[in-house]
Parts: sequence; C-alpha cells; structure tokens
Amino acid sequence: MSIASDVIRGHTDAIILAQLMAEDSYGYKINRAVVEKTGGLFEFKEATLYTAFRRLEQSGYITSYWGDENTGARRRYYSITPYGVELYQRLVAEWEQSAAILQRLIYPPKQS
Repeated sequence: MSIASDVIRGHTDAIILAQLMAEDSYGYKINRAVVEKTGGLFEFKEATLYTAFRRLEQSGYITSYWGDENTGARRRYYSITPYGVELYQRLVAEWEQSAAILQRLIYPPKQS
C-alpha cells in the first residue's frame, strides 16, 4: 500500500524541517531520508522539494549555503533558523491535534 501524496503534501514543510532539526542537509539527502524512512512508499518530486526550500528560505525559516565538497559537484545545504524551529514545533503540535481528531473520527467507539 502506498501513501497517498495528498495526505503528505500538506506536511512537506514539517517533514523538511524535521530533517533539518537533526543536521544541515541538501535536497537529495533529505529526499533519500524520506524514501528510507517510509520504506520506499513516498518520495518528494524534485519540483515540490525545491519549491518548499525556496518558500521556507524566503520566509526566514531556513538559510542556505554552498558546501565545500571535494567531489567537484557543489551542493546547496540548508540549515534551520530559530524561526524555523518555532515553525517546526507549531507544525508538530498541529499534526498531533489533527491525528487525535482523525483517530476519534475514523475508529468506532469501543463497546463496553
């Protein structure tokens, strides 16, 4: 069973910020982490990922810089800002509240 992208789409920012809470990272690595953590059931489209990076950076939630790889390919790294941490915490709280509401709405009440 694959995860419907509609369910995940509204949580793109939270997913990206969660990855950046652990460490600075770049697009490909973040997307690989998402694929790995979902067992291959979900992967961001490149356009979705980079649109989100641009939006988050313009809003001051993340910053970016060029890495110093010796491999010849320069990577743009992203780092979460203090405002990004606040946004992440707010998005997690919203997710937890939504999940609790969905649990009540989807599962029938237990019979006594």
